[in-house]
Amino acid sequence: MKIPEKERGAKQRPIYWDKNLQIIFGITLMAIIGVTSITPAFPKIAQELKIPPNEVGLLISVFTGPMIVLTLIFGMLGDRLERKKIIVPSLFIYGIAGGGCSLARDFNILLILRFFQGVGGSALFPLALSTICDIYSGKERTAALGYNSSINHLGHTIFPAIGGALAMFGWNYPFMLATLAIPIGLLVLFSMKSPKQKIKQGFRGYLITAFSSMKNIQVVGLFIASAFLFIITYGAYLTYLPFLLANSFGASPFVIGLIILIMYFTSAITSSQLGKLAKIIPEKSLIKIALLLYLPALVFIPSAPDIWVMILPVAILGIVWGISIPTIYAILGELAPEECRAAFISVDEMFVRVGQTLGPILMVLAFSAWGISGVFYAAAIFSIVMLALVVIMVR
Repeated sequence: MKIPEKERGAKQRPIYWDKNLQIIFGITLMAIIGVTSITPAFPKIAQELKIPPNEVGLLISVFTGPMIVLTLIFGMLGDRLERKKIIVPSLFIYGIAGGGCSLARDFNILLILRFFQGVGGSALFPLALSTICDIYSGKERTAALGYNSSINHLGHTIFPAIGGALAMFGWNYPFMLATLAIPIGLLVLFSMKSPKQKIKQGFRGYLITAFSSMKNIQVVGLFIASAFLFIITYGAYLTYLPFLLANSFGASPFVIGLIILIMYFTSAITSSQLGKLAKIIPEKSLIKIALLLYLPALVFIPSAPDIWVMILPVAILGIVWGISIPTIYAILGELAPEECRAAFISVDEMFVRVGQTLGPILMVLAFSAWGISGVFYAAAIFSIVMLALVVIMVR
């Protein structure tokens, strides 16, 4: 299933110049643009469409809701068919429904279009990662996943600003960005080389192989680590760090935004260097070293004496993310049977969604019991448990 290096031109120039990988970057950016670019427009949407502010959040819920179920379904279809046969129509649905959102003038119609945009978006991220694992192998795969993760984090940094700027012209303008999925879909269709899947067994045999392979203790350990990473990040960092900065240092929303973006920016830089790091340190050791950094950073945050000193632990969190997330995908790509690779990535994405959902709920309990400092100490305990599980299970 691998595309020969000479066909990609990988020996002539760095891997990030490979046209296949650049097209996958575009798919990845589309996967994240659906939320990050429109949230700055929420106040205007509520005002213009005359809806209560608490209902605007439905634009995220109806978008991400289909992904909970469809991510795995599209992942399994991607294993059975050529990846492009799933990615291309998904991009077209995503772009058409997203562009339609910019034309809607009724909130209910907007929600329906967002639902279909979410249906299209369900396949994008897991199949983009699976395609990277198909095309590349070894350290080259780790480097490619690192670059893709870097693009992901840069998108999280840039798209809110772009969406906010477009919202100045009208609440609906940020939705127009989704139409970029259509030309990217054409690039995938006509320009991206996607290895054909080698179907060696019937669907029942495929399911048996896929879920039997997932019983591997290393695979389970990586799934759990993915959930824990997002429990900590969404529960402590994204939910309670803004309150800590505002209450302890009187930080303005602008300064809080800058501090939060430091993690994504540091992650992007770190991920871009992952290929070089993997040549020095094996991936399974690399992820353990990264997770070890979590504990001191989380413990230090509540006791930081100055807001600008806070940059250090936040940057360390970014380093942890920049190493651990793409490394998990690289190891999973190696452990997964070729014919089940997208299913593995899709199940990992389901664990990510579980972490995103449970994180704020669990940290509310920690906040109620021990206050805002206790949230970060609780997150530090989670990081110890996560590190112990990875050390024991991922050998």
